[in-house]
Amino acid sequence: MNLNVSGHHLDVTPAMRAYVSEKIDRVLRHFDHVIDAHVILSVDKLARKAEVTLHVRGKDIHAECTDADLYAAIDLLVDKLDRQVLKYKDKVNAKPHDALKHHQATEP
Repeated sequence: MNLNVSGHHLDVTPAMRAYVSEKIDRVLRHFDHVIDAHVILSVDKLARKAEVTLHVRGKDIHAECTDADLYAAIDLLVDKLDRQVLKYKDKVNAKPHDALKHHQATEP
């Protein structure tokens, strides 16, 4: 998986990059078909915002969270992303209906 961490009005330190990487690995434990992830960390006056776009086969999953603390925003973001990835995984792995050709024909 390719991980891209960038900052808006913020310098991304190696500690922040390592923290984001560690948290995103939690999502990969549930679903390993992630192609790449793009994380944007930004700072407004009183709020810190973290957002991620996760590219999986056939879909992009986007989540964002805002909090007073950047690390808390990252934690909330990963929780939300984890729920979305599990929902996507369930939808992809849903058992399809049997085709009509596999049913036994019962003729009178």
